[in-house]
Amino acid sequence: MTNIFTREAWFSNPRNDLLAGAVVALALIPEAIAFSIIAGVDPKVGLYASFCIAIVTAFSGGRPAMISAATGAMALLMTTLVKDYNIGYLFATTILTGIFQIIWGWVRLGNQMRFIPRAVMVGFVNALAILIFQAQLPQLNWSMLVSDYGSSTPWLVYSLVAVGLGIIYGLPRLTTLVPSPLVAIVAITAASMVTGWDLPTVGAMGTLPNTLPPFALPQVPLTFETLEVILPYALALSLVGLMESFLTANVIDDMTDTSSNKNQEAVGQGIANIIAGCFGGMAGCAMIGQSVINVRSGGRTRLSTLSAGILLIICILVLQQWVAQIPMAALVAVMFMVSFSTFSWGSLKNLKHVPKSESAVMLSTIVVTILTHNLAIGVLLGVALSTIFFSRKIADLIHVDSYLHPDGKHRTYSVNGQVFFVSVESFLAGFDFHEHLEHVTVDLTHAHLWDQSSVDAVDKVVLRFRKGGSQVQLVGLNEASATLVERLAIHHRVDLNQELPIH
Repeated sequence: MTNIFTREAWFSNPRNDLLAGAVVALALIPEAIAFSIIAGVDPKVGLYASFCIAIVTAFSGGRPAMISAATGAMALLMTTLVKDYNIGYLFATTILTGIFQIIWGWVRLGNQMRFIPRAVMVGFVNALAILIFQAQLPQLNWSMLVSDYGSSTPWLVYSLVAVGLGIIYGLPRLTTLVPSPLVAIVAITAASMVTGWDLPTVGAMGTLPNTLPPFALPQVPLTFETLEVILPYALALSLVGLMESFLTANVIDDMTDTSSNKNQEAVGQGIANIIAGCFGGMAGCAMIGQSVINVRSGGRTRLSTLSAGILLIICILVLQQWVAQIPMAALVAVMFMVSFSTFSWGSLKNLKHVPKSESAVMLSTIVVTILTHNLAIGVLLGVALSTIFFSRKIADLIHVDSYLHPDGKHRTYSVNGQVFFVSVESFLAGFDFHEHLEHVTVDLTHAHLWDQSSVDAVDKVVLRFRKGGSQVQLVGLNEASATLVERLAIHHRVDLNQELPIH
């Protein structure tokens, strides 16, 4: 927390931060409204949430320049809650979500990010880029545009999107004094207002609120029945929100070549959601699209996040008349830019060069995330597949060599590698239990036993050789392996005259 309230954290890049915040604020409005519609609540619920969460995370979050607000991933998890219960239960769930996230921060859940492989990270980023792109397509639906606005409107909308992209990518070649996405939004909006074009606008997506969010505790019974309803939703929201926030923080870390405090981010997100729930907002988390817009537009410090939140509420309350007239085509162009810049195009070129298992993990993460629209499911599947592939690789690295002593009655088996539940089959295959020997030595100097399965495998080796009349000696156990054998093995407790059966 000590580095949060410093000049470097707030005012080292003021001009670019304020301009970037303006771009983000405009991009947040249609997104917040759309996510409110997904969750089945009034647009003001998403807008109030975005305002509260952006303001609070600017002060309490662990990643400068990251934008947090109402998100689609969180909205999808709320749909059944909103459908089955009144809005008070949603606000109570949001508060409980924040409490859980503070707990996850205190137990240092963010440290577990190191267990997410790069292949999963790349899959997550690419899936998000595709989802961001897909989310804009309804605004370009030909039949909808024709039926609502006339036959010439689709061509006009497509042309304005193309013009917006031209400004976004062309203006930086001339000047970088002003963020090109902001210029695109202002230029297209001005052209639409001057010409009077009948186009889909921000105002057509829903009614914008005209007051600040009021403070009010959720109107729900304080009973165990209420807790029973909201607990499963809050737990899922807290984990999905932190997973998306942590992964987004990693993306921004890479873009800015800086590091962030994931555990502080968890606490910050929790505080923000508690406050959002008390001011009529839904639970939210980090937004990769808006975070990328912020960084691409020059945002680097906490001021950019704070200004995005403040300018959002100013746009809604003070500039509502003009904001409502922003053509959706302008914002679609900005979000297309976000999608293109978020996607890791190099990952496609590297498909031929990276191991097939990593390519499979990346593609599986993308496909599952897109099919389910649930980032958590895609990431968890990717981590699970990575674990399986890694375990198989490690299992293949185990080797059992043997040496028959000159007397022909004594053989030493030397084990090299990691013995655990995946590799025990290869481990057992290295022994010849049908050979008649007087003495067998199993040298584990260059091996490590990891779990109960590995100890069980050692038991099987010892007891099978004993059944054949051989004396068996284990040598070279390291301290950790020896402790595991002492606690779990049965071969040293078995009476030779009453051998336990080996299954």
